[in-house]
Amino acid sequence: MDVAALVSGVLDGDRRSVARAISAVEDGAPELAELSAGVYPATGGAATIGVTGAPGVGKSTLAAELVRRARGDDLPVAVLAVDPTSPYTGGALLGDRVRMQEHATDPAVFIRSMATRGHLGGMALAAPEAVRILDAAGYRRVIVETVGVGQAEVDVAAATDTALVVLAPGMGDAVQMAKAGILEAADVFVVNKGDREGAGEVARDLRQMLHLGAARDWEPPVLLTSATEREGIDELWNAVEEHRGHLAATGALEAKRRARLLREVESLAAERFRERVARALEADPALARRLAERELDPYAAAETLSG
Repeated sequence: MDVAALVSGVLDGDRRSVARAISAVEDGAPELAELSAGVYPATGGAATIGVTGAPGVGKSTLAAELVRRARGDDLPVAVLAVDPTSPYTGGALLGDRVRMQEHATDPAVFIRSMATRGHLGGMALAAPEAVRILDAAGYRRVIVETVGVGQAEVDVAAATDTALVVLAPGMGDAVQMAKAGILEAADVFVVNKGDREGAGEVARDLRQMLHLGAARDWEPPVLLTSATEREGIDELWNAVEEHRGHLAATGALEAKRRARLLREVESLAAERFRERVARALEADPALARRLAERELDPYAAAETLSG
């Protein structure tokens, strides 16, 4: 891989170079550190939006509508559909291209599905690096969509400036999401398919749960949308932009991004240390034997390996 040429292509906004760079992230390519160093100085200009929620709530259609709205403001926009578990399923968004057809020929829109199969640290590190590539390529809004609800989705929510948690009537209640830890990560709640029976009750339950929670500088709005009917999209877009303005005005945007980078560095360092320990254990079978025979306790073994 000619990393210098690839970096140059990304910075020029060349779509093929951007696609190749994200593939390098997926695969955990050995040139990834050099690639990251090349694009990193050009990052920081994109607003990032995470879209997460249970399968079937309409995240893909909602993401497509956010793309349309961003293009209405003449903003170059990218969509990254992240699949944390499989390199084959492609993620929800690209699994249904019909919903994105109106954007397929727009040169200012980049759509990519991504698996985290080879990257150190999986989702927590692969997604932010891919987002930085899109940022460096000049996309001013980057939408990150995930395929389910769980720890991986919390990671992606933490990797974006504004996290949208999407629910729908009949798709599971807010209590289950609270148990998964998603509610605390949300900046905006979206009850999609808002024209269906029960949507109002879902929104009401969310507001009650938020009222019972700890006070926050930003009170997440609970919005009703119907993405297929393009209802409520302008209100959602305005809420996303308002949240970004709030972060910028209070200094929280810079603080949030700094904390995010530090967590990333910590995760990357920890992953590399785990690999080093695994190699050391493989090279020293006597250590495993001493542990098994109770000659050495786990704490002492860890101290030996980290010394």
